[in-house]
Amino acid sequence: MNSLYKDSRFQYIILANVASAIGSGITMIAIPWLLVTSDNGNEVFGYVAICMTIINFILTPYLGYLIDKISRKRMLISSKVVSLLALALFSGIGFLGMDYELWHYIVIYMIGSLYYTIFYPTMFALNQELFSKDQFKVLNGTMEVQGQLSSMVAGAIASVLLLKWDLHYILFLDVCTYAIAIYFFVKIPYVRKRAGEGVSVGSKRSGFAAIDFMKREPAMFLFLLASTLPFIGVMLTNYLFPVYLADVLKVEGDIYGIQGMVYGLGAVLAGIFVPVAARKFGDEKLVAATMVLFTVAISVMVYLPVGGYLFMMLLIALGNGGARVARNAFMMDRIPNEIIGRVDGMLRAVGLLLRIVLLGMFTGLVSMGQILLCFTILAGILVVASSFVVVFSRKSVGVAGQEIVKV
Repeated sequence: MNSLYKDSRFQYIILANVASAIGSGITMIAIPWLLVTSDNGNEVFGYVAICMTIINFILTPYLGYLIDKISRKRMLISSKVVSLLALALFSGIGFLGMDYELWHYIVIYMIGSLYYTIFYPTMFALNQELFSKDQFKVLNGTMEVQGQLSSMVAGAIASVLLLKWDLHYILFLDVCTYAIAIYFFVKIPYVRKRAGEGVSVGSKRSGFAAIDFMKREPAMFLFLLASTLPFIGVMLTNYLFPVYLADVLKVEGDIYGIQGMVYGLGAVLAGIFVPVAARKFGDEKLVAATMVLFTVAISVMVYLPVGGYLFMMLLIALGNGGARVARNAFMMDRIPNEIIGRVDGMLRAVGLLLRIVLLGMFTGLVSMGQILLCFTILAGILVVASSFVVVFSRKSVGVAGQEIVKV
């Protein structure tokens, strides 16, 4: 553990992530709230979310291929530079005294969504490439704590800024934090590693490495896919929660910011305790336990008042954060770095396809005032996924990374 914390690469990654996560977190709290509180904003936000999910679905497999093919550090820096320039442009619109219109909110949301689509899988692959297997559990736990502490700070700041600041000041803050993140990412010592000798030239170059993996290990692939359901659920509720708070609980924007803080606290707790628990119980069993917790919490939260809703949000964060930490360590242990981008990309693509279907359904239901039905459908899907993960976790996995890439 000490060796990880003393590693300059890890220190620069943490500093870069904290800087960009706070700025982008504030913006991605502010923009959905501004959208759903605009005229016809509920429907518009739903259709925008669907469109972005389709775009991300199309891009994700190719991004996975690029992650395995080119420098991960270069991909991270390039995505941040492009995002910085785009947000600087929109911030400048406000400073010039021009009014923001609905399409401005939509484009800013699209920029943030695309940035996240590139950033997270690239960061995941880079971490696996830079650090050793015995550091994976602590690494993923620390990254979760860092990310969620940043989200808590973003939620706290957003709860104030939504009431005090105009949008162009919020965007300018995001631009400044991206600039700081770029500086720290540039300073990371990094040399692109060559593919291991155990991976054939064909599998290194093939865009179908993820399909080969799925054929060789169908049970594990289904386990990894099912264990993404908490994350998919969180992405779907990024649309449902603002609508629920505004239309059903009828609260102000500060509660939406507080929700972000509570969620961050729960995920921080997950990042602290899951790596410790994983040494005793194993990654698979922890994925199962945290998924069950997530499913129970999301099934009951919409039947509770604001206080109960926020407490369930804490449990949702524990469940999602815990499942993600344990699942990431599981993947890093068993999937070679040479194909991690493509395997992760296929899993994300399938997840995005499910999000497209569900977002389309939920947008239509919300327009008919059936938001509680949306939560019921989501809970049912989570029950099925959790059941499979629980069954899988009771069986012996024992798949070595070398077995995945045999040809």
